[in-house]
Amino acid sequence: MEYIYAALILHSVGKEITEDGIKSILSAAGVEVDEARVKALVTALEGINIDEVLEKATVAPVAAAAPAPAPEEEKKEKKEEKKKEEKKEDAAMAAAAGLGALFM
Repeated sequence: MEYIYAALILHSVGKEITEDGIKSILSAAGVEVDEARVKALVTALEGINIDEVLEKATVAPVAAAAPAPAPEEEKKEKKEEKKKEEKKEDAAMAAAAGLGALFM
C-alpha cells in the first residue's frame, strides 16, 4: 500500500510518477524498497488518469444509494441511469483492482 501512497504523493504535488520518485519517498519513510514492485507500479500507472480514477472512486459510494420510490416512468429512467453508472463504476473498479493485484 505504501507504494500506491508514494505515487499519490507525487501526483498530488504535481510531480511525474517515476521509479526514482517513488524510491525516494519510500526510502525517506524508512521502507525497504522492492525494485520489482516500483517498476510494476510505474508501468501500471502509465496512461492512467489518476484524477479521473480518484473522482470515480469517491463518487461510487454515492451512486450506490438506493433510489426513493417513484412512478413507473421514473423508475424506468432511473434503472437506465443506474445501469450506465454501474458500467462506469465497473470500469473504475477494474482499474483499481488491477493496481491492487500488483501488491498481493
